[in-house]
Amino acid sequence: MTDLKFEQKRSLSRVEAADQLSALAEALRRGGNAELELGPGTLSLRIPDELRTEIEVEVEDGHIEIEFELKWPIAQTGAGRDEA
Repeated sequence: MTDLKFEQKRSLSRVEAADQLSALAEALRRGGNAELELGPGTLSLRIPDELRTEIEVEVEDGHIEIEFELKWPIAQTGAGRDEA
């Protein structure tokens, strides 16, 4: 079961796609609490100092697909967490 899922599919110009990626890159640079404008809404999330990444490129049926996946735990781990 997923706690939260957001998915958006739409056509963008090359410049609009670059603007979205730039906003994401800036949020990653800042870390901490970030807000990303995604179409009509805003996504707020906490970005930690360390995250896991996966980049996948597929060429199939005359199309190129590039996926960037960023993954990190919701709960803090290590010294920042109280242990009982």
